[in-house]
Amino acid sequence: MKVMAEYIWMDGHQPTQKLRSKTKILNKKISSVSELPEWGFDGSSTNQAEGNFSDCLLKPVWLCKDPIRGKENILVMCEVMNADGSVHASNTRAHLRKIEEKFSKENIWFGIEQEYTFFEGRNPLGWPEGGYPAPQGPFYCGVGADEAFGREIVEDHLDLCLEAGLELSGINAEVMPGQWEYQIGPLGPLEVADQMWISRWLLYRISEDYGVSATLHPKPVKGDWNGAGAHINFSTQSMREKGGLKVIEDACEKLRKKHDEHIAVYGAHNEERLTGDHETQSISEFSYGVSDRGASIRIPMQTSNDGYGYLEDRRPSSNMDPYQACAILIETTCS
Repeated sequence: MKVMAEYIWMDGHQPTQKLRSKTKILNKKISSVSELPEWGFDGSSTNQAEGNFSDCLLKPVWLCKDPIRGKENILVMCEVMNADGSVHASNTRAHLRKIEEKFSKENIWFGIEQEYTFFEGRNPLGWPEGGYPAPQGPFYCGVGADEAFGREIVEDHLDLCLEAGLELSGINAEVMPGQWEYQIGPLGPLEVADQMWISRWLLYRISEDYGVSATLHPKPVKGDWNGAGAHINFSTQSMREKGGLKVIEDACEKLRKKHDEHIAVYGAHNEERLTGDHETQSISEFSYGVSDRGASIRIPMQTSNDGYGYLEDRRPSSNMDPYQACAILIETTCS
């Protein structure tokens, strides 16, 4: 039998890495990532090598069912390695691998809220040509052709993710028209980050079929419009147990001291979104509070009432790299 394996990786584009993929034809059904061969590619075409020494290596690390091609076909998340098998400079997953292993006893959970915006040409989907829709307000979780734009794509993406076996926990229309969100988790660090990259690939891929592009820019439209984030819900075992609120508050104080280091890996152009308006804290300040969506870190009301639970880091932008964001959250709070 013939099996199509879509090898997916992150390129070397700066300041935000892009997804790349290509198809390998295999001669048997694959049941484990260990059965997949490594595969080379032209790194000079992906900002990952020079033309005179351009070979890079794709190392399969995670797979799932390909819900677009169906049958026995698969999607394969890969790490990029140098030709000699060492870790490539653009490979941010390798560091998270080490961090997850180092802090494995913490039993860490992540849930990531991915916001994104559909564009049709130069306009957000559903916006009048050369103009603006009604002011934002009725669009969040809205229903109706005059308030929800792109729902058919969103529903297709949801179906694809669930069929692939991704741990999606919800979807909703966001505050700005043409903007949506889905959530993945709770999962461990590597699993949530791998699934987030695969879900993004599926989002881009299904949008192709509709002639629409999905963007992760944190401020897709200037002015009085909400930006797009990727809020990270985070907890350790001790945060989820009795007395965990104190552990969460201690973690927030650790995060305060490392605010600039976190902002540095929380996504490009985030200063356009983190202004202190539109449910954000200023990028130059740090704060935390119960039920405060204008804070850097929100402690959910239920967590405060129970005395244990999780925290929500509201600083990461929609284009953040989940490998880097998860790694630094663990390093800062668990060290």
